Amino acid sequence: MKKKIIVALIPARQGSQRLKDKNILKLNNHPLLAYSIKSAIDSKIFDKVICVTDSKKYAKIAENYGAYVPSIRPKVISGSKSQDILWVKWAVNELVKKEIDCNIFSILRPTSPFRKASTIKRAFKIFFKSNNIDSLRAVELCSQHPGKMWKLKNKFLSPIFPNRDKKNPFHNRQYADLPKIYVQNASLEIAWIHCLKQNSISGKKIIPFFTNEEEGFDINNKIDFWRAKYMLNQKKFTLPKI
Repeated sequence: MKKKIIVALIPARQGSQRLKDKNILKLNNHPLLAYSIKSAIDSKIFDKVICVTDSKKYAKIAENYGAYVPSIRPKVISGSKSQDILWVKWAVNELVKKEIDCNIFSILRPTSPFRKASTIKRAFKIFFKSNNIDSLRAVELCSQHPGKMWKLKNKFLSPIFPNRDKKNPFHNRQYADLPKIYVQNASLEIAWIHCLKQNSISGKKIIPFFTNEEEGFDINNKIDFWRAKYMLNQKKFTLPKI
């Protein structure tokens, strides 16, 4: 049987808008990028831990912490609106050029620094035990339920998640009485390489990986970064050891 080649893809675009240079902001004296690299390496799951970046500066930092940077990501697929499928396909093609023919990839985003090696191992255990799937994606219960969200239409509010029960619409119910809705987070994604042929990073048959608050915590703005520091100071969250 052909050996499974598993790669970690760590995207680190330099042009973040909400929080400048968020991927290399330092938390406990190390850049956010370092924690994803460290947890990936420590999991011992991956044949290669790859940083996909459009920055030579970021590439040097990633390599210093043990990641492999096959080449610099083109600017044309590194904009704020660039789709994930574009850089994932590019990265896989770059690996093929280096004679690394992977059949499973996992996306580990640097903005989720509290994800541990144990988180990754737990996710892969579920992935490998599941038959006839395309991918696994980290999710958590949403705190802002779409059943209580609205859109503006002709100067009037209209629920974005309507239901047929006019006597007891979602927006009038308690949270506990609403259907469970999950939101994806930045912790991790795992997929078979065949998903890319469907022009997707996840395919159609996606199973959930339920994360706790720490594992799914995502840093995208100044408030998130402040809260991450606070949770560390209060010893409620812990980072991978570097």
